[in-house]
Amino acid sequence: MGSGTGAAGGGWSRRRFVGALGGAAAVTALPSPAPPRTEPGHTAPADRAAPSPGPSARRTSPEPAGPRPLYVGTYTSVDGGGTGIGLATYDSASGAVTGTGTLTGVPDPSYLAIHPDGHTLYAVDERDDGAVTAVRLADRKVLGARGTGGAGPCHLSVHPGGRWLLSANYTSGSVAVHPIDDAGALGERTDTVTHSTPAPGPGQQGPHAHQFITGPDGGHVLAVDLGTDTVYTYRLDERRGTLTEVAQAHTRPGAGPRHLTFHPGGRYAYLANEVDDTVAVCAYDTSSGRLTIGEPQSSGSGPGTNYPAQILVTADGSFAYLANRGDNSLARYAIEDDGARLRLLGTVPVSGDFPRQIAFSPDGTLLFAANQRSGTVSVFHVDAVSGELRLAGEPFASPVAVCALPL
Repeated sequence: MGSGTGAAGGGWSRRRFVGALGGAAAVTALPSPAPPRTEPGHTAPADRAAPSPGPSARRTSPEPAGPRPLYVGTYTSVDGGGTGIGLATYDSASGAVTGTGTLTGVPDPSYLAIHPDGHTLYAVDERDDGAVTAVRLADRKVLGARGTGGAGPCHLSVHPGGRWLLSANYTSGSVAVHPIDDAGALGERTDTVTHSTPAPGPGQQGPHAHQFITGPDGGHVLAVDLGTDTVYTYRLDERRGTLTEVAQAHTRPGAGPRHLTFHPGGRYAYLANEVDDTVAVCAYDTSSGRLTIGEPQSSGSGPGTNYPAQILVTADGSFAYLANRGDNSLARYAIEDDGARLRLLGTVPVSGDFPRQIAFSPDGTLLFAANQRSGTVSVFHVDAVSGELRLAGEPFASPVAVCALPL
């Protein structure tokens, strides 16, 4: 996902390279040569029906004892960057992270996602000739890459049914859909839609799709576009993998929306606005897919320039957390009125520089923050009652850490 300063009209190269000052590499390259990139060659049968959305990837059962896997996204084409996807483990009790190597053969894997069955990892290849790559986790075999039909893909997610991969192309302002076969590999792109209306917001030179996710109803997918100050809702045809636009929700001009996350109740969502340094509560109609964006609220940042990056909600819907780049803090909110209200409780230092992305461990007891400029991943214990965050030891060094995915 893009760096804040590049969002205000600087283009993809600026958002990639700003902040890439790099930390020391904490993992060493393993000899795991990947097959060459594959170009689209065939399309999954159009009449193959996708199953209904499955349960969330978040586990509700107790975590097994022993080290858990952690994957770290980076840029491979910047000075001080990584050489692939960082491999590590973490202790679910202490939060301590140990580096175990690098999965090579995936260029500029700046955002990562896991299949609902836990068997396949997906990464964007954030380059001018954008692509998405699938990796089988059992043997860390790269299953190949598919072009996204756009430039600078910065986000991807798996539809809960496990049959479709959704990706957002930042530079070209488009979103794409790829089929996923039974082995987790990707088929040829089934649809690409470029955000042509409304016109770009103040200071923007074009659309910049920053996120593409599935709504809580499963039938609608939502694309957050920083360049047009708009969240687009599409209906996903789960048989053909095609998109039909059904609604647009507009922020105030110049807000620069970046990241949306839903309350578990399904009727509300929370939007992080990168450019004007705010968050907003949104109402969501599951039947129509229509999002209604509320008034902007404080990100909790202090004086100086700040770019909100990502917002998370606890599984029980009690608390939300916002990563603040520039202020280098994590803001904590109480969620009230069944999801309709955010109340800022305070912030904690992220113990790193430029927190690009945050993620919970599957059991929700730990929060991981990937800090781009310091090249570190900070880990926090999450208090289930108060929502307070407590730093779990020294941050883990990983070059140009822009995404942390704990499993």
